This record gives sequence, C-alpha cells and structure tokens, in this order.
Amino acid sequence: MARNTSRREFLQTTAAVAGVGYFSSLAAAESTSPNEVIRYACIGIGGKGDSDSGDAANNGDIVAICDINDRELERAANNRRFKVAKPYNDFRKMLEEVGKDVDAVTVSTPDHTHAPAAAMAMNLGKHCFCQKPLTHDIFEARRLSEIAREKKVATQMGNQGTAESGLRKAAAIVKSGALGDIKEVHVWTNRPIWAQGGDRPETKPVPPNIHWDLFLGTAPFRPFADGYHSFAWRGWWDFGTGALGDMACHTFNMPYMAVDLKDPVSVQAVTSGHNKDSYPKRSMITFEFPANENRGPVKVVWYDGGNRPPKEVYDGGDGSGSMIIGTKGKLRGLGDYNGNYELHGVDEPANVEFEKSPGHFNEWVRAIRGGQPARSNFVDYAGGLTETILLGNLAVYAASEPNVPGKKVEWDAKNLKATNAPELAHIVKREYRGDYRL
Repeated sequence: MARNTSRREFLQTTAAVAGVGYFSSLAAAESTSPNEVIRYACIGIGGKGDSDSGDAANNGDIVAICDINDRELERAANNRRFKVAKPYNDFRKMLEEVGKDVDAVTVSTPDHTHAPAAAMAMNLGKHCFCQKPLTHDIFEARRLSEIAREKKVATQMGNQGTAESGLRKAAAIVKSGALGDIKEVHVWTNRPIWAQGGDRPETKPVPPNIHWDLFLGTAPFRPFADGYHSFAWRGWWDFGTGALGDMACHTFNMPYMAVDLKDPVSVQAVTSGHNKDSYPKRSMITFEFPANENRGPVKVVWYDGGNRPPKEVYDGGDGSGSMIIGTKGKLRGLGDYNGNYELHGVDEPANVEFEKSPGHFNEWVRAIRGGQPARSNFVDYAGGLTETILLGNLAVYAASEPNVPGKKVEWDAKNLKATNAPELAHIVKREYRGDYRL
C-alpha cells in the first residue's frame, strides 16, 4: 500500500473492490511501514498490563485503554503514556468505537477474558499481543491460532523468556543431539504463591471502583469477595488456570522448544484434593508424548505446590526449573524462565547456533512492520504450547480426591477430545456467560 493513502481510504477501497462488508475486508491485516507510528489499544493496564502498556508506549501511541478498575483509569489520566488515550471499562465497546483508529491491541487481563478480547481484536484485523497463558481453555487456544492464521495478523504471547538467549541456546543444545535420545523431562515451580485449594471467601459489597460484572465477563455469576480481584483470581477455575497455567508458559517453555512437546496422548495427575471450584494446593502431572520424526516417546512430569522430582533428578537449588534427561547426559534449566542452564554428564558443545532476539516485545513490533513473526506467535508456537499445558488441568480436574491418582485421560489432539473422559468436555470448552464470543 502506498504511504500517501490513508488507512481509512485503504480499507474502504479494499472493501469496495472485494464487494464485501467491513469485517470481511480485514482478512489480511495492514502492515505498518518502518517509519509509521503504531497505534495501540490496551486491554488491562494494571498488574502485568502496566508493563505491557509501557512497552506499547515505547513503540508507538496508545489511542485507547480499558480496565474494569476505575482507579487504574484515574491513575492513567496522570500518566504521560496515556495522554491521548480514551478510557473504557468494556473492551467490546472500546473496540467497536475506536477499532478503526488502532493497529494493534494488547490483552493483559485475567485468563478467562484473554480469548474473547483477543478474538475480537483479531477479527477486526488488529495485530494482537496477549499475556500468558494464551487462553483459559484448550479450545480457545486452538481457535485463536485459527483466527490469527485466517486474518494474517502479527501475534505474540507474553511469555517473555522465549526471547532469552540462554533459553534458546539450551533448546539448541538439546536439538543438536548432545544429550542423546531424550527420555524424560521434569519441570517444577514454587507456585502457587496465592491462596487456592479452599472454599469461597465471604461475600462483600462490590467496591465502587470495580465493575464486577465486567470482571466476571465470560464466567458464571458469583458475588464479589476479597479473594478474587486483583491477584488471587488465578486460584479459581472460573477465572484462572492455577499454578500450571500461570507458570508453565515460562518454566515448561524451554523443554517445549527443545523437545517438541506438542500433542500429548495422555495425561494423569495426583493432587492434594480440590472442590472443583478452587485449584488444589499442590499437584503432580504426568504427560506422555508419542514418538515423532525427531525423537522417540517422552514422559514429562510437572510438579507444583512444594512437590519436587525424585532426588536423582532434583538435588535442591532453584525453587523453579526443569531437567531434560537423555541417554548421554542431562540439561537443567534454571529459574522460572530457564534463562540459564547447566549441563550434567556432557561437555558444552561447540558452535551451537541459535537466533538471538531483538527483545520480546520488539519481535512483535518487527512483525507488525512486516518483518518475520515473533517466535511465540499464536499460530506456530504459543497456541500449541498453551494447548499442551492446559491439558494438564484436565487431569487435575479429574484428580479431585487427595493423594489418589485421577483418571488417566487419553487425548485426541486433532479433535480436542478426551476420548475416555467425555465428562471433561466442559473443561476443554466452557460455555460463556452473556454477550461474549469467539
């Protein structure tokens, strides 16, 4: 597109030539030239949304902001990054009113709102950055990948460790064959660090600054209480995805990249027990992956809530990390992001090549401007990673009795079905409340 044509003129011309309506004319998003300012709308500006909107402001102009907390919007009024941003409480109204004026959207909300917000943005032809985990449900992860492919938009999930050179080099070492044939992977975290595994807190009046119905969004109605907004929502099935969903997009990330951990065929969990309303205090989840063209079958075990791998695998140290075990040696990823690593039983290979990142958010900006996709884009990476991780929560849901292995869930990844557990279909794809849709 010639730069002397306005965006609106371009979209109107495209629609006229195609002979179709406005939404259909946005099947391929307009890329932005290197010299053109990117215009953002930010959904969620508190918590992680503070840094995400900061990254957006450093790489363009913020045209509109949305938050269900009026205090966040009041704070934004005095922030230079939002000097021209129009405030909203409802992302649907925001995108309907200013969608034509923005190029890209960031989504930094509780997990249960990720998919409808990201889907609406992409269906309007907007490039989309969405915080981890990409979605609340497995079906939503598949659907967002499909929409991103259909609309040809630049996307990225907010698992920033993907851009770390240490993580990328560790994955490259494993892929080089230095560890031999990979047999097992263990991943552990120090989460949860919020309350979960208990009953609902005492009902309280909704604070005047909180738009509670908009916070609930897709979730079934429940009265307000202190144990939900703002941080503790992660521990509730209706809103969050527990310790696994919160941290595995980081700590499972390097093994996923290194060992190609897509589409497990079964998953089974042992937990401290739960009421199917709040996630358990601790869990251990075993994934079984079939052989593919690059490796043989692999077992992966996830540990949270104080659970740890056996002593021959884990000898203390970091509260979060991973261990990839091969026939020749082991590689240990350190910390939440596995940004550094240790080799055990093998020497550091020489001349391992990997692509360095210009910076996590900068990868998305580069893609918006017509460059190569971000590594953690929805289609090629983030969607598959999220599907694998959230499958673990099917097993957690099926393991509600304390310290008793739950049903071993057999998984048909192609059709997104737990073939031996149809009772888990509502965890794969939940019903939305109200006027929310994909």
